[in-house]
Amino acid sequence: MATGLRSRTGRTVAAGIAVAGAVGLGLLAAPAGAGAQPQLPPVDPEELVRSVLAAEPVAFGGTAELDNALGLPALPGMPQAANGTSTARIWSDGEKRGRIQLPTESGERTLVSDGETFWSWNSADRTVTRSPEGARDAAGADPSAAADEALAALRPTSEIRVDGTAEVAGRAAYELVLTPASSERTLLREVRVAVDGEHRTPLRLTVVATGSSEPAMRIGFTDITFGPQDPELFTFTPPPGATVEDAQRPEDHPGGPGGDAEPTMVGDGWDTVLVSTVPTGPDAQRPEGVPDLAELGSPVTGPWGSGRLISTAVASAIVADDGRIAAGAVPEQVLTEALAR
Repeated sequence: MATGLRSRTGRTVAAGIAVAGAVGLGLLAAPAGAGAQPQLPPVDPEELVRSVLAAEPVAFGGTAELDNALGLPALPGMPQAANGTSTARIWSDGEKRGRIQLPTESGERTLVSDGETFWSWNSADRTVTRSPEGARDAAGADPSAAADEALAALRPTSEIRVDGTAEVAGRAAYELVLTPASSERTLLREVRVAVDGEHRTPLRLTVVATGSSEPAMRIGFTDITFGPQDPELFTFTPPPGATVEDAQRPEDHPGGPGGDAEPTMVGDGWDTVLVSTVPTGPDAQRPEGVPDLAELGSPVTGPWGSGRLISTAVASAIVADDGRIAAGAVPEQVLTEALAR
């Protein structure tokens, strides 16, 4: 999982940022460390960004904590969406394989990429969903992947600086700060990325909303160990008695690849909006792992139609009655402009 996520750029990167920002699901955080700043050699901000994006993925295992202040309620199967703290365990072999274990309100979800197949296990209903490698990812749960995507998507429209150093998960890290250019229409004031001084791996991502000095969310490790991991972590065998389902392929969705169901990007950088379409009607089925957003937010109408506006400190989304969803780290006006195109 880690390699594929670190290598994505352009539309895919921006889409991941827009979705993750809009719903705030699976974002894991670590409290800022205290104490003296560790000593690291001076580094130019642009050079630090280049070194992060060019760094080869390394194998690791670690623990991350969620501590967000987005203001979302707990969603079925995704308690990480609600304000508060939760934990996850993450492993990567530095190549194509990875494992993430996420607690839920009634059990645990385990996500495993074995290099060929992506497995999702829900202990609450004892259901396994499998899909081809690359059809799913868990960027929101991996601090390194989330920070890499943020850097790639926001770098061209940002002012960048290095704000000293910090200790994160017991490791010395540079504090890289990105602030939006004056032309950007965004709800965000800044994004901070703590970069490991040795491996150039992002260890923590902090997002601060406009008008606030406190983080709306952070994503980071509380402990991390670099080096080879147990190969058994990257294999998965459905437990006895489990129900195994094949994930619906994109070509099986209405519209199919290249049709109405294919997400589109409007804008770029900080004010990117992802516009996608989901099935509607009484017989419509949501993709596995996607919560029902129809009852969230407040009613909103415009030349684009009608729907519901869901707002958090750092992002917003409009779920239109016709099945369209516009999401991004932007105010409502930017969303409605994207829907009206």
